Amino acid sequence: MLNGIEGVAFDLDGTLYPNYRLHIRILPAILKQLPLVVAFGRSRNIIRKEQENLSIVQGDFYQYQADITAKLLSVPSDQLKEKIDALIYKAWEPPFKKIKPFKWVRETIDALWKAGFKLGLLSDFPPDTKLEYMGLNGFWDAVLCSETFGALKPHPLSFNKLADAMSLPPEKILYVGNSRAYDVAGANKAGMKTAWIKSPLFPGSGLKKPLPDFSFNNYRQLSDFMLN
Repeated sequence: MLNGIEGVAFDLDGTLYPNYRLHIRILPAILKQLPLVVAFGRSRNIIRKEQENLSIVQGDFYQYQADITAKLLSVPSDQLKEKIDALIYKAWEPPFKKIKPFKWVRETIDALWKAGFKLGLLSDFPPDTKLEYMGLNGFWDAVLCSETFGALKPHPLSFNKLADAMSLPPEKILYVGNSRAYDVAGANKAGMKTAWIKSPLFPGSGLKKPLPDFSFNNYRQLSDFMLN
């Protein structure tokens, strides 16, 4: 276990559940609107690139995201915000009810909670409904979405907001994520310790990105690392 850790925080998508299972279920909807989905992904990359200048955050994040997406598609942005909301932020909800967390996730979170660790969650997409569907609500001292602050990972602002919400200094938090480029890098910038869950499909992915303090393949390993 890392010395001085009083809180454990998690990413959500791809960290608490295998997100490829959701992608498979919503694939028909993605294919029907593929140009929009591709442009949306590019818009997020553009925002992240702009936010390498740490002074840049977006006050009206959702409108700014829609404006960039519309520009990439060469269409007016008037109704694109609503279309993005329907396709990206709402279409996943019915199939998500069948998604299960990774094995031993609930047991690990419950054990950390009972051991007295403060628990937090920071996702780049709204997390509350997903936590409810997976039966993982009720454990958390703080649940945040980086979009709320106009600063996508790896911008450190959202990680610092998470530390504030958990009432802990960043150096006393272990942040757990599946992306070394976003989760590990962003948490490191904020001063947190980091743990990286390796992808079950691509366990060697992201190896050129920042090194975490701990790497693991399944949640029993994380539980043992923190509690034994």
